[in-house]
Amino acid sequence: MHGVLSSEVTVDVPASEAWDLYGTLKLMDVVIPEFFASIDVLKGDGEVGTVLKLFFNPGALFYAFEETIVTIDEEKMIKETDASKGGYLDMGFNLYRIRYDVIPTGEKSCITRVTVEYDLKEGWISNASHVSLVPFIGFLRVGSVYLLANTQS
Repeated sequence: MHGVLSSEVTVDVPASEAWDLYGTLKLMDVVIPEFFASIDVLKGDGEVGTVLKLFFNPGALFYAFEETIVTIDEEKMIKETDASKGGYLDMGFNLYRIRYDVIPTGEKSCITRVTVEYDLKEGWISNASHVSLVPFIGFLRVGSVYLLANTQS
């Protein structure tokens, strides 16, 4: 079973400033206090191939999982990460991908979009109910507040 969920937020900052947040590891520093117990960089420095281990707060669906940055397109302002160990993969997912897009809408405005794409193994279809945009909508909102408070323009 394949699925895609997406949400977006309009932010009144230049796309380049939003990309500086979403296209780098800086986003993790901004969202850790709100959404994670901690995040460890296991390998890399934020480029393609970087591996992160995300530790969740008590009460989350699982304690931790690893994700790998698989795409960074500076020109199109797209970053994708795939679950690479534990978490969703242990729940029958073949693919659990998070994509961030920054889309310019004007000189000092842009859209930040998050998309979750997933694919489940046969026999595990009921676990699709665990896929949610709620935390990612939170990331966009926290990112938006951060960008507006720290804009250079």
